[in-house]
Amino acid sequence: MHQIVKAAAVQCSPVLYSQAGTVKKVCDFITELGKHGVQFAVFPETVVPYYPYFSFVQPPFAMGAEHLKLLNESVLVPSEATDLIGAACRQAHMVVSIGVNERVGGTIYNAQLLFDVDGQIIQHRRKITPTYHERMVWGQGDGSGLCAIDSAVGRIGSLACWEHYNPLARFALMADGEQIHAAMFPGSLVGQVFANQISATIQHHALESGCFVVNATAWLTPEQQQQIMQDTGCEIGPISGGCFTAIVSPEGKFLTEPLTEGEGYVIADLDFSLIDKRKRMMDSVGHYSRPELLSLLIDRRSTQVLHERSNTNSLPDSSKEVVLNVENHYSNV
Repeated sequence: MHQIVKAAAVQCSPVLYSQAGTVKKVCDFITELGKHGVQFAVFPETVVPYYPYFSFVQPPFAMGAEHLKLLNESVLVPSEATDLIGAACRQAHMVVSIGVNERVGGTIYNAQLLFDVDGQIIQHRRKITPTYHERMVWGQGDGSGLCAIDSAVGRIGSLACWEHYNPLARFALMADGEQIHAAMFPGSLVGQVFANQISATIQHHALESGCFVVNATAWLTPEQQQQIMQDTGCEIGPISGGCFTAIVSPEGKFLTEPLTEGEGYVIADLDFSLIDKRKRMMDSVGHYSRPELLSLLIDRRSTQVLHERSNTNSLPDSSKEVVLNVENHYSNV
């Protein structure tokens, strides 16, 4: 398969506490990348409006004000915010994967949105299980988003952060034929150990899936770190380091030098012939699998909080016909 896609992984700062500001910044990045001929771009986890750093450094009883602040700036899907991102994608003729805090009523979800080149959202998925401290902030997703999606640049699968430590979630995307994997993590969190873990995780997934991995992390500026420290009372350590924005080939090789500090992006050409080169030797869902021994059962139904059963006095049309026929029979006897 000889197809080459120019891809970018974006490491950007949010406009702290501002949905509108962060959306504008994302759109500006998309426009800039379009001028470089980029066809596919990945932005960090919940970069719109910002990752809930407060949940990592504050106890639950103290995070009420910060939690409400995030709730009020979170994104409705669809909304003006998603329309603006979609318009930027359309103008740049670019496929974009981006993480947002999605608001539904009084609940926030960690959502990943995939926009095609026409600006339409072709996948809207939610992180299936928030990680550790995040469970105080986000609701749980379902299995409906554990699938790869056809786009203008190929078949794309997406996971957020520690979902990559769930091998069955990753296998669901492998089995669905992902060619490009959109990975995203928060960044500016935990420290160097987090960056080291991201590096190992995305390389391993590329090798195991036989796909390209485009991974983005966010960056907090020193001013933003100081603001979060002031608002939460935390030290700088927990909201530092952990940045690793990179692109990995199906052979597990970094296609550019990873970006670990500052804002910016890495750009690389994804040569799809490398997918066949890898899978010829190791196809984890094909000739290297043993489905009669090991297989995955997945429930991809969307979960619903309301299941309605109508209670009506009227009979179905078919039943009415039976009753009418019986009445006509006895009237003629």
